[in-house]
Amino acid sequence: MRDIAALLAGASLAMGGTPLAVSAQEAEEAPAGGENGEDASADASADASADSSADAVQQVLALGGMVYVPQDFARFAPRNALDMLQQVPGFSIRGDDGQRGLGQASANVLVNGARISSKSDGIFDQLRQISIDRVERIEIVDAASLAIPGLSGQVANVVTSPGAISGQFEYRATARPRYAEPSYFGGSVSVSGSGENHEWTVAYNHGVGRGGGGGGLATISDAAGNIIENRDAAIRFVGDFPQLSARGKWTSAGGTIVNANASYSRNFNHFSDDEYRDLVIGVDRFRNFDNRNRGWGYELGGDVDFALGAGRMKVIVLESYDRGRVRQDSVFIFDDGSPDTGNRYTARTETGERIGRAEYSWAMLGGDWQWDGEAAFNRLDRSASLFNLDPSGDFVEIAFPTGSGGVTEDRYETILTHNRTLTGGLSLQVGVGGEYSTLAQSGPGGLVRRFWRPKGSATLAWVVEDGLDVSFKMAREVRQLSFGDFLSSVSLNQNNQNAGNVQLVPPQVWEADLEIDKDLGPWGSTTLKIYGRWFEDLVEIIPLPGGLEASGNIPSARRYSIDWRSTFELAQMGWNGAKLDSVVVYTDSSLSDPLTGIARPFSGQTNVQLELNLRHDIPGSDWAWGAGVSYNHTLPFYRLGEVGRDDEGPAYTYAFIEHKDVLGMTANFQVFNLTGGSARFQRTVYAGYRDRTPVLFHEYRNLSVQPIFRFQLTGDF
Repeated sequence: MRDIAALLAGASLAMGGTPLAVSAQEAEEAPAGGENGEDASADASADASADSSADAVQQVLALGGMVYVPQDFARFAPRNALDMLQQVPGFSIRGDDGQRGLGQASANVLVNGARISSKSDGIFDQLRQISIDRVERIEIVDAASLAIPGLSGQVANVVTSPGAISGQFEYRATARPRYAEPSYFGGSVSVSGSGENHEWTVAYNHGVGRGGGGGGLATISDAAGNIIENRDAAIRFVGDFPQLSARGKWTSAGGTIVNANASYSRNFNHFSDDEYRDLVIGVDRFRNFDNRNRGWGYELGGDVDFALGAGRMKVIVLESYDRGRVRQDSVFIFDDGSPDTGNRYTARTETGERIGRAEYSWAMLGGDWQWDGEAAFNRLDRSASLFNLDPSGDFVEIAFPTGSGGVTEDRYETILTHNRTLTGGLSLQVGVGGEYSTLAQSGPGGLVRRFWRPKGSATLAWVVEDGLDVSFKMAREVRQLSFGDFLSSVSLNQNNQNAGNVQLVPPQVWEADLEIDKDLGPWGSTTLKIYGRWFEDLVEIIPLPGGLEASGNIPSARRYSIDWRSTFELAQMGWNGAKLDSVVVYTDSSLSDPLTGIARPFSGQTNVQLELNLRHDIPGSDWAWGAGVSYNHTLPFYRLGEVGRDDEGPAYTYAFIEHKDVLGMTANFQVFNLTGGSARFQRTVYAGYRDRTPVLFHEYRNLSVQPIFRFQLTGDF
């Protein structure tokens, strides 16, 4: 036991961590036996476990990785694995990227060396449910050293140990002075347990949305800039999103591993955007817009990992289903008593996904190999209706045949991946394969089409020296379509409509990722990522015959990004317990506008993101405080008949205070938007296509968001 403590201490000192070094020193000075000096060597099982852990740590360090244990984060008083991982210097958690089916691994967090096979119960939820007393260590390594196909850059592996039955809970409440109802009932609770060959978790999460609120004045002006209408707007959102989930794991004496998970969720939300419209010429009126959404869904999944021949086979299955109902009402109430006018849009949508996946891994020819095969079956069925409000006050249905129908996709994928070490500190991973899919649409203009798409990737990772890692990945991917784009849809709030497009095809993209990770020793850590994306068949709004517009494919587009994230420990400047996290992101993109043919950026893209977050854990106390600022710059959005900008801020600020022992719990109080950031929306609407028709009007509004007060209480039992 003393050997692993000393080894971990060395790792911590190399990273500039002090809590772990103190823990290791205490272990070195302690007697070899128990309280009475008894010989601890009798516990052969504990010694074997310690030796195994020491070997694993040594392997991570040999690969240029970093190792953290709970003591390294003692000043933050973490309660679960998520709390720990969020404090790892320079590391940013990346969840699944919304890829087609399950696919190869994309989330940069593993638990005991394995990826998560659930899509509804994501990595953040699962990390939050792992209590701190079960976390042995967190290993930060380059993905290429793990021989897990699909991963690149820095990856965190959370290593856990068996523990007694324990529980975690989190209570969340929010409030603001105006425009949004307070929330008193948000939070989560989970109970978990584990033994030598099993573990289980049952969790309930109650997501609450009381944001999206804002209010203030807006103006409408004509083409010459003359104000023709003043509006007083109020936006509100109320949402409740309860979810119940459970998962279990069992390991047989022969090494077979079985995982199972299930979840059930509900969705209740109501969005309103009401405006009193004061017209310069004409009858003043009140516009009442309401959007109600109700739904439920479930997910069932599991996997079995077992020895087969010269390697191991893993079989994964997943079934998910969601059903939702939406109703939009936009009604005008006139001051002169004229009959109300307006529209209603309703839709009932069912979506489902069924996946079967097999992964066979083995060692051969001096490297690791994996063959993946996946079959995925996706479906959408929608029944939509459109209504006009007649003078009697009744909604009368009008023809809307293109809003209803169904879409299915049957997809089969196979990829062979090889991973090997080329030389000291240099690793290579190469994967080659493809997918075959059948897209079928029912309803007006329904088609059946079949596609073959190549896929694959190559990743090169280099440990340049201790504390400096470089990785480069080049990949060919196929993106998922939004099946709703095949059918017509309307937005009564913005008074526009998308026609359906049965000719949509899945976008393809070449991806290039360069990541440089530098350990700054006692100063912290920094990570620089450079991305390049070259798209084929990107989905954009395109013109259709008859003056309509719809989501459609354009031949090509490209996007480049620079993402620089750092953590700086301010103790080196004499400020003990303080750290500064920074984020700098810049994105440049270009496509040929489907209407004009002129090059422009992606519609509505955030091209600049800046963040600074300060946290100070006051030494010798249970108190912490912090503050931060974020800035975002958003580019214009484009439709065929309008162009505008929808952004917030542009700068938001916050401050918090935290106490880590309130009757054994951690209490955190935060105030967001201290400096009065606002929600801004502006657009220019044309009589038809914006390249050939005159301007109808300009709309501009700058809505107050107000300060948002948040309280969080976390604990365990």
